[in-house]
Amino acid sequence: MLRLEWDAGTLLLKGGSPPPPAAGFFKYDPRVRCYRCLAIQYRWVIEALKLAGVQFEDDVLHLPACRLPEAHLPPLRDYQREALEAWKPGGRGVIVLPTGAGKTLVAVAAIAELKVPTLIVVPTLELMDQWGEAVKRHLGLTPSRYGGGEKELGCVTVITYDSAYINVERLGNKFGLIVFDEVHHLPSPGYRQIAELSAAPLRMGLTATPEREDGLHLDLPYLVGPVVYRRYARELAGKWLAEFDIVRLYVSMSESEREEYAKLMSIYRAFLRKRNLRMRGPRDFEKLIALSVKDPEAREALLAWYKARRIALHASMKLDVLRDILAKHRGDKVLIFAEHSDVVRAVSSRFLVPEITYRTPDEERRALMSMFKEGRVSVLVTSKVLEEGVDVPDANVAVILSGSGSGREFVQRLGRILRPREGKRAILYEVVTSGTKEVKVSSKRRKGIGA
Repeated sequence: MLRLEWDAGTLLLKGGSPPPPAAGFFKYDPRVRCYRCLAIQYRWVIEALKLAGVQFEDDVLHLPACRLPEAHLPPLRDYQREALEAWKPGGRGVIVLPTGAGKTLVAVAAIAELKVPTLIVVPTLELMDQWGEAVKRHLGLTPSRYGGGEKELGCVTVITYDSAYINVERLGNKFGLIVFDEVHHLPSPGYRQIAELSAAPLRMGLTATPEREDGLHLDLPYLVGPVVYRRYARELAGKWLAEFDIVRLYVSMSESEREEYAKLMSIYRAFLRKRNLRMRGPRDFEKLIALSVKDPEAREALLAWYKARRIALHASMKLDVLRDILAKHRGDKVLIFAEHSDVVRAVSSRFLVPEITYRTPDEERRALMSMFKEGRVSVLVTSKVLEEGVDVPDANVAVILSGSGSGREFVQRLGRILRPREGKRAILYEVVTSGTKEVKVSSKRRKGIGA
């Protein structure tokens, strides 16, 4: 009789050759003298073996005991119920809802209904804490945490992407359902192994922005499932999210900045013309980066582009505009986003506001966030680290001084100020340098909010 076994992120088929419907999943492994495939294919293998009508033993999933107490869920909003119902028939798929729209509750409702051991994968420690609070509040149990010195498995276990990546070979057969929060992280070359080496047949991805600049979001249907439900911020504003305005403010470069910018862009464009290169997207740019490793001219052109971009992103007049914004919004809670850490430091020094970057120690970061939530600090400046996992309902102003230009980044930053509060109207300022590609990029990245 055929027998399926788990082996460190893969499945072993012992006792004979796979029948035709399942043969496409397996390759013969002479080291163990049987057939092997990735654990992600477990669900499809089972379906294929049943379709072939063959008898087999299944010894893949070794699930921990799971007895959920009675759930205490608030009534789901109409779109949350629609999202859950759209996901349930296949038990695989991505749910796309704006930040603040209650994606967590959709997943918690699925866990309460399915009652199977569940792994929740999150990108940050703050989100581990938030999911822990949500599970305890709505499901009546304290979830286990895996990572950071803790290695407990339970009916519901929360883990970071980093810890899941390191431990997936020993955890991949312990859960029936995996929830990938901020699922746009998953298709990266490393993290995708969490999905590939897991046998969990049920998978849910949550995000406000599935699209990635590198195009790897196209792998999500294989790793988790297709997008089964999507709503945009504009659709939910005013009822379930705060009303919001987006204001674009233009600044000019100084004379010296303009001259230097033109000189650098001329070097870059001349190189593209000489080599007959066209920059139509990220992949074309990646080719230029690869070329620059061995080609001095390509390296000079790339360096010119980088310096020109920094001039555009950080034109000196942007800080004057920021001064006016902060004066206008005294008493509001303001988040300021800049692309580079040295600019974050410059803003922090000039306006005497706390900064949070990837260099900020965890303890200091948590203390600053606590002070921000309590109102003891009303302005924070950051680079990228506050784009996810920040829950501050009364933050109502965001300022984008500079950014990568991706739609995902824009939506994430807007989402920081959309959590509803009675009488709240949020405002996001984009400070854009005239006469540069930043203007075009600013228009392009708004698509993710349904504008």
